Amino acid sequence: MQRDAIPLRVEEAASRRRLLRIAVVTETYAPEVNGVAITAAHFVEGLRQRSHTIHLIRPRQKPTEVPQADARFEEVFTQGVPIPGYPQLKMGLPAPRRLHRLWQAHRPDIVHIVTEGPLGWSALQAATKLGLPVVSDFRTNFHAYSQHYGVGWLKTPVLAYLRSFHNRTRATLVPTEAMRTALANDGFRNVRVISRGVDTQVFTAARRSAGLRTLWGARNSDPVVLHMGRLAPEKDPEMIALTFEAIRQRVPSAKFVVVGDGPSRASMERGIPYAVFAGMQRGAELARHIASGDIFIFPSRTETYGNVTVEAMACGLAVVAFDYGAASQHIRPGENGLLAPLNAPQAFIAMATELAGDLSRAARLGAKASADAQRLDWHDIVGDLESVLIDAAGAAIGGR
Repeated sequence: MQRDAIPLRVEEAASRRRLLRIAVVTETYAPEVNGVAITAAHFVEGLRQRSHTIHLIRPRQKPTEVPQADARFEEVFTQGVPIPGYPQLKMGLPAPRRLHRLWQAHRPDIVHIVTEGPLGWSALQAATKLGLPVVSDFRTNFHAYSQHYGVGWLKTPVLAYLRSFHNRTRATLVPTEAMRTALANDGFRNVRVISRGVDTQVFTAARRSAGLRTLWGARNSDPVVLHMGRLAPEKDPEMIALTFEAIRQRVPSAKFVVVGDGPSRASMERGIPYAVFAGMQRGAELARHIASGDIFIFPSRTETYGNVTVEAMACGLAVVAFDYGAASQHIRPGENGLLAPLNAPQAFIAMATELAGDLSRAARLGAKASADAQRLDWHDIVGDLESVLIDAAGAAIGGR
């Protein structure tokens, strides 16, 4: 009964508020596997459920892909090229004239730009010419990544580009208060916090698999230490290897699993030959892999958020992370996970090593993390985004 009542409440609420025609521009989208794609898909679906009309503009992922359309949703595909090191992902090519023609013919109430690449920049240009209000997401720390690819000198010009990009929009959305403060200190204006959720129907401790643990060679008494995410230089693969090795020396029975793919995978496989590399997993199978571990280590310090952190929490793992991003926002040290100071890698390694030697403590932390993750409901978070979009669209009308 309760499930059936939800659409009725949505329709009733829709009749009391302004419904928007929203153009969403993104260079990555589900089923691509990354935090931006997954989050964008949750926001789009949530806004559709709230009766808004969505025009989704993104690169075509496969040659055979057909755009979807219904009464409140339409996809428009643009051209894209594979991203170096990530052939399964595409970067949208510039399309300012096409977007200008599209929005001139079918004018949206507001444009929501999810990514700051060439397609996002084209959307900003077209929207500005047409006088359309724009809200943007700050999704990836491109300026922070530069040091991990040997081009640290690019940090200043990239940051300047991002600041110029976002300061031309009515609001820049970030997932944490820490990120809002950092961007404000770097000269970004109108920064708003919209958190992110986790699908607790998919990511749950109930997906723990004894069969998968057996495949990994783990007995019930053996701690399984897991890392999940894109395997790339900015995710600090060296810290992963150092942490694994320290745990291996302290707890010889520990097993190590890496879930994900990326340009650093081959070098990591050579450097950590005793670890199981499970490759990229999706949906329920991804959740099964996570839930079958005991401890999740996440040493990255370049995230805007880190969706994998809350996914691991929801699956009942004890998380060890730096005091940064989603971990900083949702982990209470010693209660539902462990946090190391941002510039203390040795503390991170020590925390993970000690926890691997105390499986009962890891289980307590993981159980509390799973319970806490139940509160990260996408419905409320989509409501926060909706309010920002309605406010920005209304302010644009009032300013004419």
